[in-house]
Amino acid sequence: MAVRIWAGEQNRLLGNDLVPGARVEAKITYYGKDLYAPEVDPVAVRRRIGMVFQKPNPFPKSIYDNVAFGARVNTYKGDLDELVETSLRQAALRDKDKLKESGLSLSGGQQKRLCIARTIAIKPEVILMDEPCSALDPISTLKVEELIHELKQNYTIVIVTHHMQQATRVRDRTVFFNVEYDYTSVVFNNPKEQATMDDVSGRFG
Repeated sequence: MAVRIWAGEQNRLLGNDLVPGARVEAKITYYGKDLYAPEVDPVAVRRRIGMVFQKPNPFPKSIYDNVAFGARVNTYKGDLDELVETSLRQAALRDKDKLKESGLSLSGGQQKRLCIARTIAIKPEVILMDEPCSALDPISTLKVEELIHELKQNYTIVIVTHHMQQATRVRDRTVFFNVEYDYTSVVFNNPKEQATMDDVSGRFG
């Protein structure tokens, strides 16, 4: 997909335009359209670009209602039960016996996957993930990374991570911010800039 993103996911996509004193100076274009343009509806943008935050933020609702929330808001006309089941299965979190349990009762890794299920239930074109494995144990991290590999067959996924090894495992292309952008094999093995080499080799960061 034709996605170019400059600086700052914390923008109109996330509703910070409603926060008093918030100021946005970045430029984000999507299919050539400036997402900050006055005529762009932020709600319409959020239907096409989903966001999974660094800290899991399940709603104080059942697992079922968490996943179904966006579909209900968008007056989904299909089979809601099937949508919830499919989304949870894609997020590797399917358990018929727990659908009525609170999303807050899940472990950290499970909450992260619940938030991913809630995001993909609205069928976005792009999924933004901010530190998707932050504070997760190795097993949960592996499950999320495996999920990313599965989801990228159907979605464009943009990940922010400070974990260099994770970047090499889940990526197709890499941006080392303010320095360079290229195929991941180039950025990690033959970068053009010394600052990139210093970072990926562990000299700093």
